[in-house]
Amino acid sequence: MKRNIIETVLGAVVLLIAGVFLIYSSTATKAGAVSGYEVIVRFNEIGGLKKGNDVRIGGVKIGSIKSIELDKATYQARITMSIEDNVKIPTDTAARVSSESLMGGAYVALDVGADEDNIRPGGSIKFAQDAQNLEQLLGKFIFSQADKKKDEGGQSPSSMTPPAPAEMPQM
Repeated sequence: MKRNIIETVLGAVVLLIAGVFLIYSSTATKAGAVSGYEVIVRFNEIGGLKKGNDVRIGGVKIGSIKSIELDKATYQARITMSIEDNVKIPTDTAARVSSESLMGGAYVALDVGADEDNIRPGGSIKFAQDAQNLEQLLGKFIFSQADKKKDEGGQSPSSMTPPAPAEMPQM
């Protein structure tokens, strides 16, 4: 009986410590949505972008993605971002979907322009660069290499046919 009580108390202590670390890490990293003014940007391709992902300038988080919707008129992804109130974005700023690593994770990177006028709350970013699809780029590279080999007199992988099976001598 004593052993069960000790295990229960020890389990509760472990859960309490895990909760404290979770709260500390979320406050220390400033995780979560950023309160501020809204800015809209439209992309043709957003890759792995999700609600809550970061908005960064020079790698520094200055906002988060508030919503992602399909613009039914243009069939583009309409991204609403929440930008910190103390960060002013020039009107000629460009937005691009960037990935954190090869393993995934995406964010919106803002390339700040030099215009003296700033985007007003509810305004939009006019210049947007879509996400690069690694699979499509790899496919294009493979097929370009196959076409290069074909032009050099070799066979492309798509035009290769397996050799006919050798006939077995009959006895």
